[in-house]
Amino acid sequence: MSDDQATVSNEAVSMSLGEEFPDIREAVRRICEDFPPEYWRQVDEREGYPTEFVEALTNAGFLAALIPEEYGGAGLPLRAAAAILEEVNASGGTANVCHAQMYIMGTLLRHGSDAQKRKYLPEIASGNIRLQAFGVTEPTTGSDTTQLKTRAVRKGDKYVINGQKVWTSRALHSDLMLLIARTTPIEEVKKRVDGLSTFIVDIRASLGKGLDIRPLKAMTNHNTTEVFFNDLEIPAENLIGEEGKGFRYILDGMNAERVLTSYQGVGNARWLIKTAVNYAKERIVFGRQIGKNQGIQFPIAKAHVETEAAALMARKAAALFEAGRPCGAEANMAKLLAAEASWNAAEAAMQTHGGFGFAREYHVERKWREARLGRIAPVSTNLILAFVAEHVLGLPRSY
Repeated sequence: MSDDQATVSNEAVSMSLGEEFPDIREAVRRICEDFPPEYWRQVDEREGYPTEFVEALTNAGFLAALIPEEYGGAGLPLRAAAAILEEVNASGGTANVCHAQMYIMGTLLRHGSDAQKRKYLPEIASGNIRLQAFGVTEPTTGSDTTQLKTRAVRKGDKYVINGQKVWTSRALHSDLMLLIARTTPIEEVKKRVDGLSTFIVDIRASLGKGLDIRPLKAMTNHNTTEVFFNDLEIPAENLIGEEGKGFRYILDGMNAERVLTSYQGVGNARWLIKTAVNYAKERIVFGRQIGKNQGIQFPIAKAHVETEAAALMARKAAALFEAGRPCGAEANMAKLLAAEASWNAAEAAMQTHGGFGFAREYHVERKWREARLGRIAPVSTNLILAFVAEHVLGLPRSY
């Protein structure tokens, strides 16, 4: 079996060892050579958006990896998309700036109408429009999506939307937004997951007409925003699927999101470990390489072990996903392991560099900040542990 194939049967799911999709990985590495860590440092310092990098990935077809060929995409499996994001981070870049375009469109692809898919997917695949913003989280509800307050009320052939979203990343650099809003008040539904609906919002047509987007300054340059809806009118045809079933539609794509972001965490950890190793070999203190000291060696080695374990779990989750098998536990565990491995690698790299770890020219502090985000977003490690405790170990529900 080749490295980029997985053999699947009804009885078992097999995954290959070795580097997956080497040709794709090498192509991504070549693109990333034109965007070295210094490029990302400059973008970070001006709190900008890496438009040139995103355009390069788009023009190469990589952001359309998961869009079927009939709509102009590459029609690649999830593992291929994951490999693309991993290589971006392993090069010292930041895949967060564009990763959502890969998995947000999954809701449209799986649950949108034929007309919606024909209208949007080819344009997304070509790069003519960007779908990178996902309006979910709200200031007062956090991760409890079922309690969100943003309302969408049907009035004739339109929906009128009022409410607020927060931590909606890339909204100022996206043409479309996927939005989840409550269409039936929670007190009128039997299950709290009912009465939520998913919409496509055309940001270009909506700004200043009931839609306001404001940058939200944060520790990492994640281009995140607050979004305000004030009697925003959108066509009823922008509803995805059936009214009231939106929560199920977004759950449908969360396992893919977990897998993709776990590969990103692995890539981040690999860059940090490589950087720490190189510095430990070169840095001379007290007449010897600091890499000879076990106090330096052991944290780096431990981070490497954790990264390899996370990579295997991510590969297992991806194989299950592609086989159409249940993979919620594996996808969540992969996300947790990758986030922890990335953070521990960041700590090891920071400690190895000592004072120079704080110097921006070494790029470690930027990757250290990015690694910390992975333990909170897009899902916190505590929520993952609660999921595993309840759904894997059979412990009582904690919330």
